[in-house]
Amino acid sequence: MQLFASEFGHSYETYSFAYTLYLKREHGDKLHEIYERGFLPYSGSKGIRDIFYMARGTRADIRKWEPTSENRRVLRMFDGMFEKKLRTVEDILHDETFFNLCLSYFNLAHGSVMPRERLELILSMNLINSIVEYAKDGIPVAYLLLVEDEVMSHYWFSFYAHEYAKSSMGMWLALDHIRELSKNGKHYFYFGTCYAEKALYKTNVEPLEFWNGKEWIKDTPLLKSLCRSDNERHIDDRHDLWKAHLEQF
Repeated sequence: MQLFASEFGHSYETYSFAYTLYLKREHGDKLHEIYERGFLPYSGSKGIRDIFYMARGTRADIRKWEPTSENRRVLRMFDGMFEKKLRTVEDILHDETFFNLCLSYFNLAHGSVMPRERLELILSMNLINSIVEYAKDGIPVAYLLLVEDEVMSHYWFSFYAHEYAKSSMGMWLALDHIRELSKNGKHYFYFGTCYAEKALYKTNVEPLEFWNGKEWIKDTPLLKSLCRSDNERHIDDRHDLWKAHLEQF
């Protein structure tokens, strides 16, 4: 693996100089070692593969996970409602039902951040090992895209049908996957980045750790405080120098 930094911004008045940290994955690199160092897969630019970025990520130690009372309440809401099966990337690439549901979900939930071209790039990056399909009465209603090895599982993306948009479906999907992981010997569930108040739902998973730029720490009150104050440190529409000449989605 190769590490590199890209200059982002500065405030000379306060002697604050920012660099974005990246990792280039090389042949033989173990995924769990990349994640252990606080990196997550980058998919924001056309044609870019094997690049990971450092961010405030979250993870839970599956070996110590026990559902909280709130977790159990959410699990009861949907348990037994869906049929679940594994799909392959090769199979899903030719499934228009999959693309229609996923792209519709992103347009509703996040705007136009996931065009089809980006989703196809993600599927072609040789990172996704498992795709879980949830169906009701034979009709797909949700999907999980997972990056996994023998040690960890990264819950990279989840998508679900519009009718579940105002429910706890997203949290249930995460908890259902964690419950499955607790049976198969993996060590860590990676839950992606945690920024701003919209990500506070991730703190409902215990025991939760977050990456502080140096190490994984267990401090949920601090994480919540950081999320609630993130807007004060937010930088709009700027790229670090490495991204400056890339074609963004």
